Amino acid sequence: MASNRPAPEAPFVPGGHDTDTFGYDVHGAEGGPFEEWNPTAESVRPVRGRHRVAKQRGGLARSSTVLGVGVIAAVGAGGMASAQTGKPPVSISMPDLPDVGSLISDDGEPEPEGSATPLSTMAAASAGTGQESSAADAGESLRARIMAQAEQQQAQVESKAAAEAKAAAEKRAAEAAAKAEKEAEAKAAAAKKKAEEEAAKKAEAERLAKLAKQYALPTSSYTISSTFGQAGPYWSSGHHTGLDFAAPTGTLLKAVHSGTITSAGYEGSYGYKTVLTLDDGTEIWYAHQSSINVSVGQKVTTGDVIGRVGATGNVTGAHLHMEVHTAGGGSLDPMAWLRSKGLTP
Repeated sequence: MASNRPAPEAPFVPGGHDTDTFGYDVHGAEGGPFEEWNPTAESVRPVRGRHRVAKQRGGLARSSTVLGVGVIAAVGAGGMASAQTGKPPVSISMPDLPDVGSLISDDGEPEPEGSATPLSTMAAASAGTGQESSAADAGESLRARIMAQAEQQQAQVESKAAAEAKAAAEKRAAEAAAKAEKEAEAKAAAAKKKAEEEAAKKAEAERLAKLAKQYALPTSSYTISSTFGQAGPYWSSGHHTGLDFAAPTGTLLKAVHSGTITSAGYEGSYGYKTVLTLDDGTEIWYAHQSSINVSVGQKVTTGDVIGRVGATGNVTGAHLHMEVHTAGGGSLDPMAWLRSKGLTP
């Protein structure tokens, strides 16, 4: 704002006037009247040169003010940008300008330079305050995001660990259950097998008990002197074809089972020999007898006397030579056959 121009000076009047006295038609000590001054439009007309200078100075003030505000805004924006982006603030160097107030004065005179406050200092102070506030807010926001991310990652790690622990526990439980089930199945199978074996043994014992009532040993008071398949020079085939029951001459010989007499008489190295054919076709041979008590075609039952122990034929002493043949003519081990019938020679 431009200041009013000063009032025009009064006309000079020679002679001494009292400069301290003002009034109308009043003379000072030195005499001489003072003219009354009445401002008119002409007398208060502004001096164009000074008015233009004032306007220029006012324009400069306004421009400086705008420039200072722009600097402050730029510095503040730079601080906010650096706080947000994490980059260091950009230093803006501006020449110190005189205070705006020094450019505008009511009396038209500039204020002393010492009283001016540089705009750069004001901008720096304002920018520093805004930058610190923005940096604090940005730092707090960043810290909050980091803490949130850390908590989220920790939660994910804990969730993953819990899931893995649960899966491992379920796997161990499943393995333990499978192992227990397998062991239970094995125990059940073993128990079942044992029960089946015991049942089979029991059934076999019962069967043999029945058979034992149906079958009988061929003689008594004996000693097993030779077994089936035994090798030796005493037999023409090189091995023994039957089972020998050594007993005193005259010891009774019995039918081992019910059947029919199909052969009875003397037969070479066998001496006196009797053949008992069972109902299933199995043949029982009795050799080396001292006597025969049955005839061909005769039916006998278990325990019937069919002859006596002797030493006829190719022998070294009194004994019963017993052979077992299948219906097809094959030879069987008499010991095994008698055991299969529940008998123990």
